[in-house]
Amino acid sequence: MNFLPLFHDLRGRRCVMVGGGEIALRKLRQLIAAGAAIEVIAPEISPSIRNLAPEQPLTLTCRKFEDSDLNGAVLVIAATNDTAVNRRVSELAQASNIAVNVVDSPELCSVIFPSIVDRSPIQIAISSAGTAPVLARMLRTRLESSMPAAYGKLAALAGKYREQVKHKIADGISRKAFWEDVFDGDIAELVYAEKISEAESRIQQKLSNPTSNKLGEVYLVGGGPGDPDLLTFRALRLMQKADIVLYDRLVSKEVLALVRRDAVLIYVGKTAGDHPVTQDNINEKLAEFALQGKRVLRLKGGDPFIFGRGGEEISHLAEQGIPFQVVPGITAASGCASYAGMPLTHRDFAQSVRFITGHLKENSLDLNWQDLVSPNQTLVFYMGLSGLESICRELIRHGKAPETPAALIEKGTTVNQRVFVGDLKTLPEMVRDANAKAPTLIIVGDVVKLHEKLSWFKQ
Repeated sequence: MNFLPLFHDLRGRRCVMVGGGEIALRKLRQLIAAGAAIEVIAPEISPSIRNLAPEQPLTLTCRKFEDSDLNGAVLVIAATNDTAVNRRVSELAQASNIAVNVVDSPELCSVIFPSIVDRSPIQIAISSAGTAPVLARMLRTRLESSMPAAYGKLAALAGKYREQVKHKIADGISRKAFWEDVFDGDIAELVYAEKISEAESRIQQKLSNPTSNKLGEVYLVGGGPGDPDLLTFRALRLMQKADIVLYDRLVSKEVLALVRRDAVLIYVGKTAGDHPVTQDNINEKLAEFALQGKRVLRLKGGDPFIFGRGGEEISHLAEQGIPFQVVPGITAASGCASYAGMPLTHRDFAQSVRFITGHLKENSLDLNWQDLVSPNQTLVFYMGLSGLESICRELIRHGKAPETPAALIEKGTTVNQRVFVGDLKTLPEMVRDANAKAPTLIIVGDVVKLHEKLSWFKQ
């Protein structure tokens, strides 16, 4: 490797910034965050840097660089647009064994600034040795997306109890297992949820009896409408933690592929008229596995609290004192409408939106149709494929114009998405002829007119 990664303690130490423009400002912010004592030297110093000076350990010297400016420095950065000045700073610094960084000139550097993932005291530095800084920043972004913001707090908590754990658990292997359980268990989850005092209580309990049986936990996670890119960071993290996964038929294979590879997968999906696993069975399984100390993921399509019966499942867990977390997902209405270019509300077309279950019960729909035909609203029917003809017929019968725009979205947000656009009169035949398959979503209202103009997702 061309550079050895090191973490440099700059707190209170003299660092020199040669240059006073916007390029210098970017590096300056990192030095400030590290607690350095900084002198900025440049003939002209930007207002942005001057505004920082009153509140930060900055000395501003408004003149040209002089050789003696490096005296006592542990780090110097050259960030000017004058190649000769930058080269002179580099030569002087290296002759005096002072670490030097010349912005955008790796050949003049003895040290380089990495892209940093900062979860202090946890830090990750990424470098391309100056060859591809944009790529390094992209890698940093990907790492940041997978690291909870509270990692630093978790590390601080570990530091607080490190000596106690070392005294209580003398065996190194057992101590390692203890910390792995802390960092990948319910204590870490409490920290991520900003419940620091509860996390401390739990770690103290664990220390008092390190071998005690622990209760598992259930993660009720919304998997969104199908596109895995729509998952939340917390959903991805919990999907990677679970020992057992109970998933339904609306979870796309792409989303399911992101769960931990060695997790046990249990299908508990239900379709119209076919319920091989009842809701009571699912509730009992969640509790049973958690009582065995397992981390259980209940993965649902869309959002678990919108026609997902998630409330029933966590009520059952709460009654038994089983801990759980709920992670919202992007509901099908929002995801599918967005990908189809149909805003659910729009100042010119709809000032409200209704989410309605279109699931047939005994071959009929018992809905307040008169309320649903009010103007200036968007209607979204979940699970309405089998009842599409009834939905369109009843809306027309109760006063909606047959020409009211209507659409059905099949497998929304996925590469197999299909959008059928018509009106209340024509949509049922259009969908029937196309042999559309579940999962689908029906949207009724004037916002459907915007599909052709606003649709961005290419089918």
